[in-house]
Amino acid sequence: MITLFGESMWDSPWVLTVFVALKEKALDFEIRSLDLTLGEQSAPEYRDASLTGRVPAIEHDGFVLSESMAIVEYLEETFSPPEYPPLFPASLRDRGRARQLMAWLRTDLGALREARPTTSIFFSPVTTPLSQKAMAARNKLVDVAERVLPESGGSLFDYVTIADIDLTLALQRLIASGDPVPARLAEYAAEIWRRPSVQAFVAQDRPKMH
Repeated sequence: MITLFGESMWDSPWVLTVFVALKEKALDFEIRSLDLTLGEQSAPEYRDASLTGRVPAIEHDGFVLSESMAIVEYLEETFSPPEYPPLFPASLRDRGRARQLMAWLRTDLGALREARPTTSIFFSPVTTPLSQKAMAARNKLVDVAERVLPESGGSLFDYVTIADIDLTLALQRLIASGDPVPARLAEYAAEIWRRPSVQAFVAQDRPKMH
């Protein structure tokens, strides 16, 4: 039995990563939503079990693990290919590149994340023009994406991986608010966004924003 601990707004990019990973692996799981505005993630029981007191986390047969990168690595090794669909590329160097991109997307582009939060994707677009810092982050995202995606189209590697999900979410920050994105990147993001695993997250019932 696997339990995914998420958040009640259903707009966390890292909850999306783990949710999609579970769906792509075709694993059965139940969901427990925590209300972060009420501080439910800081409740002693959850904090002590998860160590970091953050979402996402999973519980698998009594083992609790938080932090999305750690979780997807755990899922890949516990429910490994070929019995289960892969989350990462097959070759060592490609796996390294996938991990590099995922780590970078979690630690850089802060000005863009602030200017185009995920509420702009799942609730309402943001029409405020990008600041100079946010535009610089946007340009860096576009530059990296154009360099890592094949000119011929398709996914980052031979098949869609969890790194494609994270990169697409980053691009959706721009696309959802109407910021300019090169056509090749927009087409790539649209294709990944249509995946059933992603659409299952998009379709979650969300509370109204006030």
